Amino acid sequence: MDCKIFHWWSGQRGNVNSHGSRLFQPTPTRNNNSDLDNSEGSGNGRPRFVAVTTLEDVQAVRCAEFHPGGQLYAVGSNSKTLRICAYPKLTDLREDHQTYQPMVLFKRTKHHKGSIYCLAWSPVGDLMATGSNDKTVKLMRFNSDTSNLEGDEVELTMHDGTIRDLCFLEDTSNKSSLLISGGAGDCKIYVTDCATGTPFQALSGHTGHILSLYTWGGAMFVSGSHDKTVRFWDLRTRGCVNMVTPITVPGTRQGSPVASLCVDPSGRLLVSGHEDSSCVLYDIRGGRNVQCFKPHSADVRSIRFSPSAYYLLSGGYDNKLVLTDLQGDLTLPLPSVVVAQHQDKVISGRWHPSEFSFLSTSADKTAMLWALPPI
Repeated sequence: MDCKIFHWWSGQRGNVNSHGSRLFQPTPTRNNNSDLDNSEGSGNGRPRFVAVTTLEDVQAVRCAEFHPGGQLYAVGSNSKTLRICAYPKLTDLREDHQTYQPMVLFKRTKHHKGSIYCLAWSPVGDLMATGSNDKTVKLMRFNSDTSNLEGDEVELTMHDGTIRDLCFLEDTSNKSSLLISGGAGDCKIYVTDCATGTPFQALSGHTGHILSLYTWGGAMFVSGSHDKTVRFWDLRTRGCVNMVTPITVPGTRQGSPVASLCVDPSGRLLVSGHEDSSCVLYDIRGGRNVQCFKPHSADVRSIRFSPSAYYLLSGGYDNKLVLTDLQGDLTLPLPSVVVAQHQDKVISGRWHPSEFSFLSTSADKTAMLWALPPI
């Protein structure tokens, strides 16, 4: 493939991260696990992320999301507990840091009748939504001054299966927030007007459970499904505007259930994580697969661009969180390195909105905050 297609990508990113330097030397690995395991040692220019805080629960922790303001984050668990924690100051972080428990500002037990599978904040941070295997979505107002949920919550009952993911869109025409929700059951994606708490649209198309939703601003969002497809939706046209099947078996047309996905801030590159341990880069504007790579040895359940989009953070059922460098030619092998590990499956990984730190949640019953000590 002609690498000139991607000059916008490498040119846009340059060679620095938010710390002002490359995190690790871009010596391409072969994207298999022996390469990754061998690259965790120190002294070779690799990133040394430190576990800053550990939140412990009695059951698997499924989801965690930073508030858009970056000063706190929310955590949802299989124990039905919702917590909001303070984001700590990291200026004095050292490599010999002793992990501690985060400050919990808000805690609600039995928030749902079932496990909390997903949660999301609105872009301005005044709304929060949670989804559960009790088949309901809860929509709540949030006061960032008091770090508390306020007023009556709205319970949405239009789904007939587990809600697997949520995201908020801003409807610029009437300045209101829209909540997008999807999951198991009828495989429909529902659009709810947050001002009225009323679902007003059901988007059909997927033939398998919806496992992942993502928006990068505007009226567009994408959905990933167990049916192995990614669908692009535009609420201005009230429907699906494109459908792709990311190819995970080179030389074939075969795909794998899409467990996670994200789009870079420019809306040009889609990355999908799959149940067969593959990740696929897809050029949206060119309408083509760029490459398939395997930074994990099991399901890739979470995938996110770093705030500057220089790096990709993926989390997998192999208990690992992997950082992949996207600063070179995206058609060549991509350097990847394991930056964090749990005792059990990693379910989600989320970047801080502006700092080079991330949250991870796991079946090992913890949510952990990771960061790089100042150089």
